[in-house]
Amino acid sequence: MKLKPWKFLAVACLTVSNMAYLPTLFAQKSSGEFQVVETSVDAVHAAMKSGKLTSHQLVQLYLDRIAAYDKGGPTINCIITLNPKAMEEADRLDAEYKKDGFVGPLHGIPILVKDQVDAAGMPTTLGTVVFKDYTPPVDSFVVAKLRKAGAIILGKTTLSEFAGGDTFGSLFGVTRNAYDLERTVGGSSGGSGAALNVNFSTVAVGEEGFASIRRPGAWNSVVSMRPTPGLVSRTGMYDGYPSPVGSLGPMGRTVRDMTELLDVMVGYDPEDPITALGYGKVPASYTKYLDKDGLKGARIGVIHQVFGSETQPDSDDFKQVDAVFNKAIAEMEAVGATVIPIEIPNLGKTIATMRASKPGESDEGMALWMSRNPNSPYKTRDDVTHSPLVSRIIPPSKQAQWMPNARKPDPEKYYKFLEVRNDLDIQIAKIMADNKLDAIVHKTDEHTPTLLKDGMNPPYYNQLGVTSLNTFLIYAASMNVPAGFTAGSHLPVGITFYGRPYTEPEIIKLAYSFEQATHHRIAPTTTPALLKKLAEASGSTHGGMAAGTK
Repeated sequence: MKLKPWKFLAVACLTVSNMAYLPTLFAQKSSGEFQVVETSVDAVHAAMKSGKLTSHQLVQLYLDRIAAYDKGGPTINCIITLNPKAMEEADRLDAEYKKDGFVGPLHGIPILVKDQVDAAGMPTTLGTVVFKDYTPPVDSFVVAKLRKAGAIILGKTTLSEFAGGDTFGSLFGVTRNAYDLERTVGGSSGGSGAALNVNFSTVAVGEEGFASIRRPGAWNSVVSMRPTPGLVSRTGMYDGYPSPVGSLGPMGRTVRDMTELLDVMVGYDPEDPITALGYGKVPASYTKYLDKDGLKGARIGVIHQVFGSETQPDSDDFKQVDAVFNKAIAEMEAVGATVIPIEIPNLGKTIATMRASKPGESDEGMALWMSRNPNSPYKTRDDVTHSPLVSRIIPPSKQAQWMPNARKPDPEKYYKFLEVRNDLDIQIAKIMADNKLDAIVHKTDEHTPTLLKDGMNPPYYNQLGVTSLNTFLIYAASMNVPAGFTAGSHLPVGITFYGRPYTEPEIIKLAYSFEQATHHRIAPTTTPALLKKLAEASGSTHGGMAAGTK
């Protein structure tokens, strides 16, 4: 059968490596057809209420983009697994809507979650071949809350192996940055950041134990929050309780979307005792703090000093990021904020040399997580280290951490760390009190996204320029917001609003005000709106497909 001209063009486009650079005049038009690119939770719900969109149609729009761009076109490669029941869930929600209206605040919203969080019916792979067949039988606490709110778990995203470092994994390879396909998306929640950036879902869930939510947020020009520990449960998450450090957090293209997702994620969970610390500290809704005038009259402490991991302050790259940061600070002043430069003595050295883990805590957390899965092939960390698949972990520095003879945490160093952390916590609290600060602002990362080749080969850059003040101190509110793009390399830069424990309402107010005054996010040109005919040609049978290497 002879293909019609438009069908030939569509099929050909799927196989051309520079498909993403098609002229925008061919882009899908919005005349009566819902445009999924850069859409929001509120826009989706408005379209559903007007009868212009169903959950089924929305899921298909995202699946079409994933089919076109994740393993084809620019090959972003940020999806490990797609939910085989996503379309079935969408159809159920459409039926519920016809009968009784929205089932919850995230009705019909497709969400992608970092693949260290359990979602029944899908593997939790941790991005590694070691866990490629690990399929938990029950949802994590947060995924269960998302489903109850009406969300559709569309799939699982890439991450660094075992959720530490950059987004490389023996199960999937590397995830590419849509702004420059030769560069990383950051980590370890790089897949969630990348997926949001290229419009594979409406919102996404990440996790942070170092800078794992905020850095991918900055390097993909999306909004991302690591909430104060105690607000969001880690039950059903690798590297959760009893450690207080790792925290699940919301990610969105806008502050409003991120905030609406946060509203659903927070809550007390008796299986994660850390959440008892957040009990009574959650407002009825964080969305009431979305104030476009929030920076007016605010007092913002600004950290200009270098304190990122292995930052190279004499490099041109650092200077480009610094220029964007300084412009962002000027923009805050322009809308009424009072900016106060602050200096924290020895901050960079303290964070670089004193961080340490509690002996046995990680092992206990891993065993607790795996105990939720009666069919787990592993019961303890030692079981994992003796797997023959450990030899395939990448890069070599990560592999070494999972060998049977890997170095154990040093108790003496840990207790010294506790002393230093306590002193720094008090020091920063005093600086904020003395200067009557509403929040502190610093660079989310002091460099632009590193090249993939430099992360996969010597010198194995994995955390270049990462700032981790919040996770060093553990109990802090911290949120990344897009701040613009570098002048030379045109790469995204983010700023972090840092606040006292449980001051998420305040930093949401400040971050929203900054976003509304600047609108710095720009979608990447490598993954534009699909041609209407191209989307049709991609078919409608992707819902049960696993997107990653299995």
